[in-house]
Amino acid sequence: MALAITTADIVMLVGTGGRGSAGGGAAPLTQNGGPVGSLVERILAIDGAVVYALIALLVFAEDALFIGFVVPGETAAVLGGVDASRGHIWLWLTIIVVVAAAVIGDTVGYEIGRHMGSRVLHWRRLDRLRDRLQTAQNFLARRGGAAVFLGRFVAFFRAVMPFLAGTAGMPYPRFLAYNAAGGACWGTGCVLLGYLAGNSYKAVEHAVGRGVALVVLAVVLLAAAAWRLRRRRAEKASRPRRTDTDTDTDTDTDGDQPADTQR
Repeated sequence: MALAITTADIVMLVGTGGRGSAGGGAAPLTQNGGPVGSLVERILAIDGAVVYALIALLVFAEDALFIGFVVPGETAAVLGGVDASRGHIWLWLTIIVVVAAAVIGDTVGYEIGRHMGSRVLHWRRLDRLRDRLQTAQNFLARRGGAAVFLGRFVAFFRAVMPFLAGTAGMPYPRFLAYNAAGGACWGTGCVLLGYLAGNSYKAVEHAVGRGVALVVLAVVLLAAAAWRLRRRRAEKASRPRRTDTDTDTDTDTDGDQPADTQR
């Protein structure tokens, strides 16, 4: 699974916009938490199973047919990590829920695009997004599976890329490979970000988006460079090398000229 990314792709993407102590008391967020702190406090009052269900629903819905424009799936994933850091839900289970919901939601978007793509793209309500949709389509046409992977880390692309991949007829096994890789990286990163931030959620809230995209793109670039270097070495190793026997044979052939030629 190769990812060939250029500097222009990075500029375009950035421009587009364990377990806690179960049952233990959770300290309140600081006053700087504002509405976010109030939201987390409300989440803490909900049963853990319901929290998992809400996170899964929001992450799933974000990727299903442009619903990501209004449903904050990324915010839900980060808040799930914050909730896990306060001992209300399990960290490992939150990561599994987020990753699974992301992959399944993308698959639903892909199938809708595969069966209804052309009709949906002609909806008048999408006219104001026409330029951004065209940008996403061009990126998908240039980068294929890599666009599916990287699109997971940009809000607008996260909502439309699965649908566009289905519309473009990308083979599902190829889509699934990049989709699962992107969902695993994105879901794990967002949940851990919230978990490690804990009460400092406000700082994370500003970091999510461009900062996460830049970090992920840097990792992808390093992986792509390593893959190309390894492929080049493999190609050199597979080339047939001239042996000493071949050299001696060439020398003997040159020396054994016919008698008439030597005269």
